[in-house]
Amino acid sequence: MNTIVYGIRNCDTVKKARAWLDGAGIAYEFHDYKTQGVDRARLEGWVERRGWEVLLNRAGTTFRNLPDADKADLDAVRAVALMCAQPSMIKRPVIEAGETLLVGFKPAEWQQALGEGGAAIR
Repeated sequence: MNTIVYGIRNCDTVKKARAWLDGAGIAYEFHDYKTQGVDRARLEGWVERRGWEVLLNRAGTTFRNLPDADKADLDAVRAVALMCAQPSMIKRPVIEAGETLLVGFKPAEWQQALGEGGAAIR
């Protein structure tokens, strides 16, 4: 199974997540979406599977600094447009491991989903 970690290299949460994966012996490819971007189709697929509310990082500085008009009346289309324009608004990390899609670093959830050595359970 190919595991891809999407995030921003210098993000503390991404660093913790990568350390967890390394400690669990899970091989992965890292995709820095600040420097490499994320294509709209992939982002739309994530939104379909997990919802834009889960993926949009409203707690981050980039989102908080938006004009109020840009933050008002959000829906999936507007949220995807914001995240495409500013990838740092995507919650991190995002993990694709086979059929598994994880958003944010929650060790217990990751252990259940990925198990030892990266064997996805769901």
